[in-house]
Amino acid sequence: MTVPAAGDGREDLSVAGRSIPLSLYIHVPWCLRKCPYCDFGSRPRPAALPEWAYRDALLRDLARELADLATPRPLTSIFIGGGTPSLLSGETIDGLLRGIRALADLAPDIEITLEANPGSADAARFAAYRAAGVNRLSIGVQTLAAEHLARLGRIHDPGQARAAVAAARAAGFANLNLDLMYGLPRQTAADMAADIEGAIALEPEHISYYQLTIEPDTPFGRARPPLPDEDLVADAHEAAVARLAAAGFAHYETSAFARPGRRCRHNLNYWAFGDYIGIGAGAHGKLTFAAPDRVARRIKREGPEAYLAARGHGGFASSEERLAEDDLALEFMLNALRLAEGFPVGLFEARTGLPIDRLLSRLEAAERRGLLILNDGWIRPSDLGRRFLDDLLGLFVR
Repeated sequence: MTVPAAGDGREDLSVAGRSIPLSLYIHVPWCLRKCPYCDFGSRPRPAALPEWAYRDALLRDLARELADLATPRPLTSIFIGGGTPSLLSGETIDGLLRGIRALADLAPDIEITLEANPGSADAARFAAYRAAGVNRLSIGVQTLAAEHLARLGRIHDPGQARAAVAAARAAGFANLNLDLMYGLPRQTAADMAADIEGAIALEPEHISYYQLTIEPDTPFGRARPPLPDEDLVADAHEAAVARLAAAGFAHYETSAFARPGRRCRHNLNYWAFGDYIGIGAGAHGKLTFAAPDRVARRIKREGPEAYLAARGHGGFASSEERLAEDDLALEFMLNALRLAEGFPVGLFEARTGLPIDRLLSRLEAAERRGLLILNDGWIRPSDLGRRFLDDLLGLFVR
């Protein structure tokens, strides 16, 4: 096998003559109630939510991160996640985005996403977010069946989910993502199909479709609920992919489906191994510097109290790690092979500083097993490789 020569690139993954894109992730560590399957860095909202203090800490954190950049780069996307960012007032989000604009250059077509839960938002709040500059909402619907919402510990009902979508449209949002989960406790194939139909009927521009995973340090991990048969889940997922394709949604990443022109640019930057600053309690970031040890991962202080306490001295980071070359290659492949179209050879070399030849034996093994296709300067997973992604990714683990 001959590794394909670098091609010209396609769409968002073009690399010729461009610096590594830079995104910003902002973590909001509070929620109304912790769900039994969630292992994200979040905790129930305190009686008095310290919105202004937290906004101030976020902006100080960002200022320090930007000072570490050798060459300023514009932010191509901002993602406000959590937790439940829609707990924050429109005034706080407006002040936060104004502060970010004062500190950093923003791309003219920047994508600014805010995660919202149906049980913690209303039309007025959505309108305030839109006025502040948020141009994409990601609504945590999870399922449109009341009994499954209850089993997941969600605080909203199907009517509130549909009302949240209507409120977002009324507020002027033309770019909506719906988060949907499948493989839920006691969920049948018919239930999963009904959720897909219900989500399509809400006419979003994007759907994130995730299988429920049981994490060990969660209530579900300690007392595992009855889950549907794995073969049933796999068949239902295959049917969902086909139905979404028929409805005009392209399956461009393992768990992501988008209408034309509505792929999530922020997440694409993760999967294409771009750079991102992470601010907020427990946030992760990844930045590329000059060789050697060119890629650094930084993690911020986990609890909101510790994070807020760092405002006085600016020590927001709890750890930093420089990735060794083998880890760098592995992390690139773990991300980029999630993309249906794969990646151009030049992207691997540009983002890691390594020659693609160092992966030659593993690429050959994947190709022999029919998991990978290499041609026209691109490396992409085959249909079989997408179906058995864990097997494909396992070939690149040391």
